Amino acid sequence: QVQLVESGGGLVQAGGSLRLSCAASGRTFSNYAMAWFRQAPGKEREFVAAINWSGGSTYYADSVKGRFTISRDDAKNTVYLQMNGLKPEDTAVYYCAATVRVGVVAYEYDYWGQGTQVTVSS
Repeated sequence: QVQLVESGGGLVQAGGSLRLSCAASGRTFSNYAMAWFRQAPGKEREFVAAINWSGGSTYYADSVKGRFTISRDDAKNTVYLQMNGLKPEDTAVYYCAATVRVGVVAYEYDYWGQGTQVTVSS
């Protein structure tokens, strides 16, 4: 089992920045690919960004490319999502997820955090 706890969400004005953190515990963190997904009210959960087990490969949704950066610190068992240039349409609950092999769809991920709310005001 892998336990994931997100933090760092909040309310920010459009154009602002936030950094989300996801702390992992349980099995060896460095064995897992990590990702961020988000879900807005009335919408399906969507892929945001992913990073493979080594940190050597990253993947982004087109809607966040150039604005968001995913990174990991295996010494701290933590994955981050730096979000710059935030827009009102980025408002959602953001979830951290873990899997053995990196992917961009939710069903590929075995472990999920409880989510953290990000609200961007216009």
